[in-house]
Amino acid sequence: MIDKYREEFTEIINPIIENDEFLKTKESVHHGINRLDHLMRVSYFSYIITRFCRLNYKETARAGLLHDFFTDETEGKSQIKALRQHPTYALENAKKYYNLTDREEDIIKTHMFPVTFTPPKYMESWIVDIVDDAASIYERYKSSCVQFKAAMNFLLIFFINVIQK
Repeated sequence: MIDKYREEFTEIINPIIENDEFLKTKESVHHGINRLDHLMRVSYFSYIITRFCRLNYKETARAGLLHDFFTDETEGKSQIKALRQHPTYALENAKKYYNLTDREEDIIKTHMFPVTFTPPKYMESWIVDIVDDAASIYERYKSSCVQFKAAMNFLLIFFINVIQK
């Protein structure tokens, strides 16, 4: 069922993935894989969840793809400092190349809450934050695909229940 949305997802993100500067994310290692693969995973699963919850899935897909759009700005910094600062670098970089909505900006700058101290303003921001955490755990610890899909299904059910209340 999820694969039927892949074509629409691709249309939404194409203007971003066609950018040469953005494609440099493929050269950076992130959670044991290249950053582009991480960005695609977070963007796609966030898109699916927000689509099912009838939220703004287009802005979520775009911002999910841009949430770690930086190259080496955090190199040489302590891990906690890098974790706290990289959303700012990603947002600054994304704004150089794309016109962002307020929601997209919030998704990018708050995707590391509570490590960063500003809580998300939108449900879409919370979803990207949680999906990013789940994807990061999966990528770092090489959990099985079945466990990751089960976690995403759980998140989808959770958000559908939250939206319906």
